[in-house]
Amino acid sequence: MARISMAPDKCGGVVRRFPGDRDSGPSALFRNEDMDSLEQDLLSVATLRMLAVDAIEKANSGHPGMALGAAPMAYVLWHRILVHNPRDPAWPNRDRFVLSAGHASALLYALLHLSGYDLGLEELEAFRQLGSRTPGHPEYRRTPGVEATTGPLGQGIGMAVGMAVAERSLADSFNQPGLAPLVDHHTYALLSDGDLMEGVAYEAASLAGHWQLGKLVCLYDANHVTIEGPLELAFSEDVEGRFHSCRWQVLKVADGEDLAAIEAALRTAQAETTRPTLIIVRTRIGFGSPKENDAASHGSPLGADAVAATRRRFGWPDRPFHVPETVPDHFRAISERGGRKEEEWRLLLEEYARRFPERLQEFQRRLAGTLPGSWESALEGLELPTRPLPSRMVSGMALNALSRVLPELWGGAADLGPSIGTLLTHEPERVVHFGLREHAMGAIVNGVALHGGLLPFCGTFLSFANYMFAAMRLSAVMGLKVVYVMSHDSIAVGEDGPTHQPVEHVAALRAMPGMVVIRPADGRETVAAWRTALEIPGPVTLILSRQPLPPLVDTPVDVARGAYIKVGADPDPDLILIASGSEVSLAVAAGQVLSSRRLRVRVVSMPSWELFLAQPPSYREAVLPPTITCRLAIEALASLGWHRWVGDSGEVLALDRFGVAAPYPEIMPYFGFSVEQIVDRGWSLWQRRAGKSGSGAE
Repeated sequence: MARISMAPDKCGGVVRRFPGDRDSGPSALFRNEDMDSLEQDLLSVATLRMLAVDAIEKANSGHPGMALGAAPMAYVLWHRILVHNPRDPAWPNRDRFVLSAGHASALLYALLHLSGYDLGLEELEAFRQLGSRTPGHPEYRRTPGVEATTGPLGQGIGMAVGMAVAERSLADSFNQPGLAPLVDHHTYALLSDGDLMEGVAYEAASLAGHWQLGKLVCLYDANHVTIEGPLELAFSEDVEGRFHSCRWQVLKVADGEDLAAIEAALRTAQAETTRPTLIIVRTRIGFGSPKENDAASHGSPLGADAVAATRRRFGWPDRPFHVPETVPDHFRAISERGGRKEEEWRLLLEEYARRFPERLQEFQRRLAGTLPGSWESALEGLELPTRPLPSRMVSGMALNALSRVLPELWGGAADLGPSIGTLLTHEPERVVHFGLREHAMGAIVNGVALHGGLLPFCGTFLSFANYMFAAMRLSAVMGLKVVYVMSHDSIAVGEDGPTHQPVEHVAALRAMPGMVVIRPADGRETVAAWRTALEIPGPVTLILSRQPLPPLVDTPVDVARGAYIKVGADPDPDLILIASGSEVSLAVAAGQVLSSRRLRVRVVSMPSWELFLAQPPSYREAVLPPTITCRLAIEALASLGWHRWVGDSGEVLALDRFGVAAPYPEIMPYFGFSVEQIVDRGWSLWQRRAGKSGSGAE
């Protein structure tokens, strides 16, 4: 039998010829049906590499460097280690894989295609094109087999930590002694140099080590090159030492082309049950191309000449998207292995159903993301004191009541639990202590939501939401069920001063597509906000106060509709006051004074712009009649966006500057937020609109 000659390289970067073949060109390559397993491995790696190169070249856009360099480790992980079933991508007990380095998406799409996922070759040919299922960075719910939307570096490892901690939480809740574990899988992530330079990665790694997530394995593609050039320009730390200090197991593979060494490291990682594992794999960016080890291969297509040279280096046919005949059969082993594993799990499920039927029902309910039928009763039975309370305190009461009937509630705060009301006082063991790690906290709760089976929440001061915006934005992009508890919501924070007094944050969150922002006005609205938040399928941010809010007039609360008439049902009011949060009570009091001056005043509580916009036009017009243009919006935050609700003829009392350090009872009137000042502003507005003149007193 003719053998393939092999260069000293250990993987797909070799030219192989059949000795004695008259045609020793590309058409004669890789057609030996009797090739041994190593040769088939090398052929498969080369196929992954060239599919990625061809997709990027056709799109004239993409990142070929990592796809070429990391293909061997990705192949070993997917073909030999990862337990997944391409025929059932949502199988609950599958291993999870997160491409934290989302710019290497072309490599992931090649893996998905060859592994048998519903991703045809035509989708690779449409890489980065409008409407394709192969976007520039992996997108959750767009491409089968993609577990998370990645691209912002560092977020992927944070989400992988979340998936791993969710696996442990569900295992602790549902695995039973004397029976094989119902929940038992690993989470793998592929990282780049850029991932590890982002601070969120270090925060996430610190928590993973602290929590001892032994089923988390990260492969680090250490190619030592970034967009600007050699890694040493900006990064010289001891990564191995860093992860050792975070209580990780650290393994090293000196040659990223050594398949056996990569597999051995992954097997060692699987055997470690306590510490998470980082496998540092030394690779060469742009491997096999003329731009090998060159920053030029990072974020731009290779170009026609370099692609041709790469084909010659790999001995590859001059046909884009070429897949050798034996490769699909070789990759079919993944589906076969995954199918067997899933069938074993389904049999276990039957045994579990016989022995623990109620627990199985609960497991299935939680995986489906449905709430138990009587969950609202926990809030309906909540008795609120009649005295003024901060909405952060009422939120904590609601959360504790909900946790008694919703065991899937999972979360905590960035070392602020006592202050923002995220501690579960009756079950302290269920409280998650993130420490001062807002960046990682946001990414981790996304991973928990992606895993399924838990309903995550997290919280901090609103002024620190900036630390979490990247993760919150990904929550919105993916439509994840996460509740963000943001307290200390305005200048009324008081003495801590402008560093802790958020002004622009709510406007930024309202501008985020897919994010629902709710700023409740009192205790009843806060309880209703939690109920609404749990009924919304995507992310919700609760904006809560530090200062006490007085209970408002006993009218029905309608937070779920975003805005409603609090006072003044007259269909033809003279003036409409619109407010949210703590400013609603000021508007109600001001409305009473103005009404004593014989003005017909309507006060509208608007806790959520997004929910109000989702209502039918007829409802919106009933709350804010288009014919009533004399409107004053009141919010102790940035004015951005409020003119949408007051129109050109209305006015906005807001704060387009930073605050000051002083007690909150002094700060609010200092910036114009008092009953008297609102009365004066509203009266003057009405006089101008009505063509009146005078001091304002009748």
